[in-house]
Amino acid sequence: MQRERISENVYWFQSDIYAQVTAGAVTGPHWAVLIDTLALPEETLAMRAFIEEQLGVPVRYIINTHYHADHAWGNGFFPGATVISHTLCRQLLEQRGPAALESARRQNAAFKQVKLILPHLTFEHGSLSLRVGKKNLVLFPTPGHSADGISVLVEEDRVLFAGDAFLPLPYFVDGDLDTLADTIRAIGKMGLENIVQGHGDIILRGEIDEAVRENLVYLSAVRKAVRAALKRRNPQEILDTIDIESCGKSHVYLGGLARELHRRNVRYLYRLLSREEGTPVSQSAPASD
Repeated sequence: MQRERISENVYWFQSDIYAQVTAGAVTGPHWAVLIDTLALPEETLAMRAFIEEQLGVPVRYIINTHYHADHAWGNGFFPGATVISHTLCRQLLEQRGPAALESARRQNAAFKQVKLILPHLTFEHGSLSLRVGKKNLVLFPTPGHSADGISVLVEEDRVLFAGDAFLPLPYFVDGDLDTLADTIRAIGKMGLENIVQGHGDIILRGEIDEAVRENLVYLSAVRKAVRAALKRRNPQEILDTIDIESCGKSHVYLGGLARELHRRNVRYLYRLLSREEGTPVSQSAPASD
């Protein structure tokens, strides 16, 4: 696990094992706020040990930026902590979590340690503020990657923990492309010092404008390419030619997972646009992911 001090009492963690997934911590004199947990128990426990033993404070609050396993399944490793999320996050974790966890346990015995803990405090509209030491954290919705997405702004430092609303490769299979584009634009106008992506490296102030532009270009390019494929007699064959590089991104992102995530974006968008335009998906649609 990688870790870095971003600013006074603000820390970043990144998995060495799964898709460069990230988490964060903001500490006060008596307790800490954790922003997301990591994908595997061993890394979440290592993060807890660092906060408790080296920073010297317990985790009192956990913020889940969304319900996906690599951001929320570690809640149970912080007994007594209050978990905060969007209202939809709690609902989706309750509805989809048990079956997904059972499947994960069959594939990896490490997940036998995981106990799903649902958020205790939720909000749906507007924002929620949480004070920890000298820092004011502002939680607000940032949907698009998923409907329940939220981000966390450390106001004093202008550091945004964006969750999966901002990634090296925008991913919208569980969300909505247009909503995600709107969220990315809004993040770009916030006057930030750093963006902590849900996966990947920290984006510095001088890199933010270009990162926003690249992500919007990618979303536009994917939509344009899939719409063009829909007009062809052999759309499935055309879909296979829409590679990640032609849409302005690199396959090396996220530890090499970016190519597969791009493929899923393309196929998801094809199915969606086919339904909207009345094209019989069964003629040439790829199998669902």
